[in-house]
Amino acid sequence: MTHDTPTQDTPTQDTLRLGAFFYATGHHVAGWRHPSSEADGGLVLERYIGWARRAEAAKFDLVFLEDGTGIRDASLRSSERTARSTHFEPVTLLSALAAVTERIGLVATTSTSFNEPYNVARRFASLDHLSGGRAGWNLVTSASDAEAANFGNDGIALHADRYERAEEFVDVVLGLWNTWDDDAVVIDRASGQFSKPDGFRPLDHRGKHFAVRGPLNISRTPQGQPVLVQAGSSGPGKDLAARTAEIVFTANQTLAEAVEFYGDLKERMAGFGRGREDLKVMPGLFPVVGRSEAEARAKFEELQALIDPVVGLALLERMIGGFDLSGYDPDGPVPDLPESNGAKSRQQLMFDLARREGLTLRQLYLRIAGARGHAQIVGTPAQIADEMEERFRAGGADGFNIMPATLPGGLDDFIALVLPELRRRGLFRQDYEARTLRGHLGSRPPAAPPRQER
Repeated sequence: MTHDTPTQDTPTQDTLRLGAFFYATGHHVAGWRHPSSEADGGLVLERYIGWARRAEAAKFDLVFLEDGTGIRDASLRSSERTARSTHFEPVTLLSALAAVTERIGLVATTSTSFNEPYNVARRFASLDHLSGGRAGWNLVTSASDAEAANFGNDGIALHADRYERAEEFVDVVLGLWNTWDDDAVVIDRASGQFSKPDGFRPLDHRGKHFAVRGPLNISRTPQGQPVLVQAGSSGPGKDLAARTAEIVFTANQTLAEAVEFYGDLKERMAGFGRGREDLKVMPGLFPVVGRSEAEARAKFEELQALIDPVVGLALLERMIGGFDLSGYDPDGPVPDLPESNGAKSRQQLMFDLARREGLTLRQLYLRIAGARGHAQIVGTPAQIADEMEERFRAGGADGFNIMPATLPGGLDDFIALVLPELRRRGLFRQDYEARTLRGHLGSRPPAAPPRQER
């Protein structure tokens, strides 16, 4: 068995990496109401198959799926007015997509808060085998009391405790993926030897949060181990990413913020003995593209007009840390709120955005209704490519996770209009150069933690 390394089947380093981030019915909070969207996307496999095949034909590096372990609107005030209350469990969905795609990477979000390392290691190793080496795990910690309530807990654990658990969790998963040697499986019928007697071994992990014997009951995968993706942007999140991740998904509003985040993260990697090229920073990007700026603006305003105020405010409540905003004047300023125990970096991004632009609550939820704090560009193909190239050349991104406003329309627009401009500038591949996700990235997996003495 062979695995992609930075010197084998590796793409050019001076081109963008692109993910297709599929949110059922599209990323705009009112996208499901738009006539061009497939509003039943969260319920119908064929929709996802169509979107994935479009992205693969366009040579995207990966499909990215987010997840949560509960309905995101804790109060349920807006749940009946949004298509986001129902969607597939992502690893199950990507296992189906693995059968109908050949080259595109398949990244699913799974939380360390309400899972066990053995289950997660087995699940993603299986996906890597099923897909021929295209699996990636987006590691997150759950951040809401509503999720905790689905697992017998009164509230979510403290932020520091969640990351302490996540640190040990990822070490156990890495250890389990490495309990099998590359050449352990021999399948020698004549001798009766299926695998080498010393080809796999227990892990025997005993830590503060987990005791896991191992070994994993599925052999070494085509990539050696699935690609690790991390989405945290707090201090602990960046440390975890610098040590373990091969892709970081983040949200940056300005070029200066993007460059600062990128530089900080890459510098942290040296402390863990890793090279800068072993991690790709891929912030989210919400594009609305038209053949003219006026056409793009009209598309965007058409979506904005469909926003239900109840849904918009519920989205902001989640983004700002789970605080109830129903008692505040929607046309008044964003109130001073205490630091959240939820997603701290996203809460701070919301505060910074509101203060920088002087936004009211209503203006803030309208501002984030599509991108949820990620970069938002409404314009022509050249204008969108300009901003992507600027961040790439300035050292603010290695690529982008593209967040279509509607599906499939927003994805089709980006493929038809923006990709040709990126290719004209030499910023994106014409064809795949690798067969595995790690091969597309040109990265090396993080080292497995040392085996514990038995």
